[in-house]
Amino acid sequence: MQRQARAPRVWVAIAALAVVLGLSGPFGTESAMRLAPRIGYWGLIAAVTYFSGSFVVSLFTHRFERTRPPMAIGFPLITLAIAVVVLIEVVAINWAVLGNAPSSSGEVLSLAVNVLGVGVVIAGIIVYFSRSAPKPAGSPPAPEAPRLLQRLDLVKRGALISLSVQDHYTEVATSKGTSLVLLRLSDAITEADPVPGLQVHRSHWVATGEVKSARRDGAKAVLTMSDGRDIPVSRTYVQAVKDAGLLPG
Repeated sequence: MQRQARAPRVWVAIAALAVVLGLSGPFGTESAMRLAPRIGYWGLIAAVTYFSGSFVVSLFTHRFERTRPPMAIGFPLITLAIAVVVLIEVVAINWAVLGNAPSSSGEVLSLAVNVLGVGVVIAGIIVYFSRSAPKPAGSPPAPEAPRLLQRLDLVKRGALISLSVQDHYTEVATSKGTSLVLLRLSDAITEADPVPGLQVHRSHWVATGEVKSARRDGAKAVLTMSDGRDIPVSRTYVQAVKDAGLLPG
């Protein structure tokens, strides 16, 4: 929504719509007000209904990410929700600007039918702009999440820190906590891709970006991770840790 509010083409479209509706004067506005106020009135209507409609679309899109209904169901639901919101807004704006409001059920029904048609148009425009809006310049692509995280509960899916053998399981440590998965360490390491990491022990793998400090322990070493845990480095892997720049020579 913020990206759309900063997009010149959205405001150009709103201004063009305000001018067209102001000149044509639909729904009795031609006789109710002069040209300049009429264009301003339709500009207010267009801006308010567009951005409130965008908000409705955002809410439904977030919900649909989980339920994923077909377009034949999702779009009518969005349209109906927008129509209800727009109806309330139009009644409020007419009361504030023109000093009148529907006084009978027939007027409300007539306005509702008109607004439903407007809702279809608004929903179509918003969905089009939302899908075609360019991403901000210079924004990096979202990093690909490792497949291993899909094995964890949603509340535990954070930045991958380390993998450790626990009996027949692998303990997966993330920034959100630890979880046990029924997986060999070698398979877990494969599924940790593309997170840069290094096996430092026959029972431990670490994400190199999560290593906060390293110290020697005789012929071995110890890595302190971002969550405060210490991971041992066996003698076999000390040279590899040095080569990765994690341990001073």
